[in-house]
Amino acid sequence: MKALELHTSQSLENLRLSERPRPKPDPNDVIVEMKAATLNYRDIIYLTGMMGYGADFPLPLTPLSDGAGIVVETGAAVTRVKKGDRVAPLFYQDWRSGPITREASASTLVGPRYQGIAQEYVKLSEEGVAPVPPHLSYMEAAALPCAGLTAWNAVVTRGKVKPGDWVLVQGTGGVSLFALQFAKAAGARVILTSSSDEKLEKGRALGADHTINYKAEPNWAGAALEVTGGRGVDIVVEIGGGETFQQSLFAIRPGGFIGFVGFVSGASAEVLLALINAQSARIEGISIGNREEFEAMTRAIAATGLRPLIDSTYALEDYRAALSALQAQNHMGKIGVEIAA
Repeated sequence: MKALELHTSQSLENLRLSERPRPKPDPNDVIVEMKAATLNYRDIIYLTGMMGYGADFPLPLTPLSDGAGIVVETGAAVTRVKKGDRVAPLFYQDWRSGPITREASASTLVGPRYQGIAQEYVKLSEEGVAPVPPHLSYMEAAALPCAGLTAWNAVVTRGKVKPGDWVLVQGTGGVSLFALQFAKAAGARVILTSSSDEKLEKGRALGADHTINYKAEPNWAGAALEVTGGRGVDIVVEIGGGETFQQSLFAIRPGGFIGFVGFVSGASAEVLLALINAQSARIEGISIGNREEFEAMTRAIAATGLRPLIDSTYALEDYRAALSALQAQNHMGKIGVEIAA
């Protein structure tokens, strides 16, 4: 079978498409034929060794962690799923429910213990997969395990969004657009930020109530305060990190919530700490989520008919072009990779 592998050291130049034997299931395992994957910023981080991340991952390393496929074989003791089920591998293979533990945090796909899903067939524990909504294509379902669940927890589980709330979403990538869709499904109002007027126009078509071009309006926190009549937003989905976090503190209402998701503009920041107290800010790092939360999200998606936005798709053989498109950050929504027909 075909598998994408990182060899020798962390560099995109060391990625190659290889052949390896198809895995066989142990009694509690399933074999999933991977149909599709989608890319995340994390893929660039560990593939290139940014900030030293991924240096302890074993080589050769199979990348990618957002995907979906079909169960084609089960071990003798498997009871949770059956052959023919459409499933997604869970990002945290050993995090079932409740607060995250140190052991669960080490159970990521593409990590020290588990390989990724950029391969035609993947062997996983039956506990490490979950069904996907029937109305979604494999490519759409492949956006759920990381991007979808991160947004769900930032807005719904941790953010506790309510009808009428104001939610500020930074950017137009996969997590951001999921956050927009989940917020609108909950009856909230959404402010979307981007440096692209074209993307903001598309965001309005997806339901954004107000948009801010942060290049044209560098003080976007002030603009958000104006939009909310000086009150501030209830929730910020923090994607930028270094260059945006302090403005997020200004943008929230007193007692508002910041779901810290990413740091695409920098992994460190100078922050006026007094603002955290002055705003009574609730700040929480969103580390994707557990299986119970994934299942709650997929029930909501099935009930509402929500569909992720797929910007573009590439064949597995065109992995370099797909990763280059991710690095360019010109996409809107998710970039997909077709693995098996």
